[in-house]
Amino acid sequence: MEIFGIILFVVLITAVAATITALLQDGRGHYPPVNSKEPWSAFDAPSSPYWNPRIY
Repeated sequence: MEIFGIILFVVLITAVAATITALLQDGRGHYPPVNSKEPWSAFDAPSSPYWNPRIY
């Protein structure tokens, strides 16, 4: 019976270590840097409140 407890303990410690490792490495190196090639423009920036209906 003790062997099952030892196996369970080892699996639990491994799962906790894998979870911590995954949390620490999450999001590193997944996104390339943002390069803006086009100049920024506001097109039709609102001169009236957003709640006014617009007719296009």
